[in-house]
Amino acid sequence: MTKTAPAFDAPRFTGPCIKAAIIDLDGTMIDTADDFTAGLNGMLAQLDAAETSREEVIGYVGKGSEHLIRSVLAPRLSADEAQGRFEEALALYQAEYAKINGLATRLYPDVEAGLRAMRDAGLKLACVTNKPRRFAVELLEKYALIGFFAVVYGGDSLPRKKPDPLPMLAACETLGVAPQEAVAIGDSENDALAGRAAAMATLTVPYGYNHGQAIQTIKSDGIVASLLDAANAISAYNAARNAAPQP
Repeated sequence: MTKTAPAFDAPRFTGPCIKAAIIDLDGTMIDTADDFTAGLNGMLAQLDAAETSREEVIGYVGKGSEHLIRSVLAPRLSADEAQGRFEEALALYQAEYAKINGLATRLYPDVEAGLRAMRDAGLKLACVTNKPRRFAVELLEKYALIGFFAVVYGGDSLPRKKPDPLPMLAACETLGVAPQEAVAIGDSENDALAGRAAAMATLTVPYGYNHGQAIQTIKSDGIVASLLDAANAISAYNAARNAAPQP
């Protein structure tokens, strides 16, 4: 039986042809929640604090390491202790995460096929994540995805991270495209907020984290089941745009 692709509201793309895709990492290309959980538990053990779980962590992922640490510490330490030990906790977490980065991760279905289809369609690609850049590059290398991307920006690459539009605008500038010619693809509200603030089109995937909230709560230009479906939707839009009568 042929699998039917999810409906995609193509008319919601209203700008020029899409020339680039700015793609998130955690929860969009790679499931990293178990790595986060293991790194945090290594940190918490050294702070003599109670363990966390994948379910708790998923609600915090997507806003950078600092937010992740503060969120995990809040229910375990007093406000004063959490603030006073934050720098220690962050350093412990980064050391623990460096040991296990990629050990308990998995690639989501059709990620490589989707990236290849986008590249073959002539799209320029960037990875923009709130994860520290060195960890992002290590993961992309582990799954042999790094070669698809002309640029990789992490949460520590620029003065501000998503949902601020700065990383998206910087990626567009590096790729040599106008923001209106790019689409932001991610699993969370932060990705869509950053894309919209940069005047980009936005697509969301339904299988990631989104801070523990339903994907339908995100305002985007459409939900696509995978990066391959995103590639097909973009190609269909560009074909229709090119075939339309020019004024």
